[in-house]
Amino acid sequence: MTSTPDPVPALAVRGLAKQFGRKTAVNGISLEVPQGSFYGLVGPNGAGKTTLLSLATGLLRPDAGSAWVHGTDVWARPLEAKRLMGILPDGVRLFDRLTGEQLVTYAGLLRGMDRETAHSRTKDLLAAMDLAADAGTLVVDYSAGMTKKVALASALIHAPRLLVLDEPFEAVDPVSAANIRDILSDYVAAGGTVIVSSHVMDLVQRMCDHVAVVAGGNLLAAGTLDEVRGDTSLEDRFVSLVGGRTRAEGLEWLRTF
Repeated sequence: MTSTPDPVPALAVRGLAKQFGRKTAVNGISLEVPQGSFYGLVGPNGAGKTTLLSLATGLLRPDAGSAWVHGTDVWARPLEAKRLMGILPDGVRLFDRLTGEQLVTYAGLLRGMDRETAHSRTKDLLAAMDLAADAGTLVVDYSAGMTKKVALASALIHAPRLLVLDEPFEAVDPVSAANIRDILSDYVAAGGTVIVSSHVMDLVQRMCDHVAVVAGGNLLAAGTLDEVRGDTSLEDRFVSLVGGRTRAEGLEWLRTF
């Protein structure tokens, strides 16, 4: 086991790798996320972003490599590491036969909070997520955007030092998305760290101060936003790194209307 990096970043990964059959999902990625940063992880669909975050946060065991959260080894001391994190995984099922209020309160109780504090914070979070009117509705009856918001509330309730959010704005309406961005910006301003994965370049460019580009399971670039994008837009830099642009040839029939 290699030594913990110093100075201690909010998240550090060294040589993380994962293979599914013959497909290499994550190919020995090493990365550091500074404390107090708003860090964007960008890449095309199937790039390995979700797998990388799952490996880094203890949701999926790596074939190789290590991860630390604020200096705590995720795999050697998993309970201690997970107390420091709030995680919004992509596509993970919730306890959707609970109401929204019950689900978020339950998340607080699982974190060891007393019932009164969990209930009070749940009310605050549901109001901030514009879910107060639906607090008594079963999560199974929530829309996709509402489900995303109640899952985010569950990740926030214990006031973690690090938030790891996989596509947090997917299916969320513009007003709610703006409210969530304000919540996350205030959280970072107070010293918290946010890692957000997305394939929407404009969103990342507006929110994040650091960014990493992943494609085909490999880390192509990482650093501050200005370091990665240079004198162009993040989208143009992303396309130049990832490639894959094609000319729309053979579709002349589309103009025959």
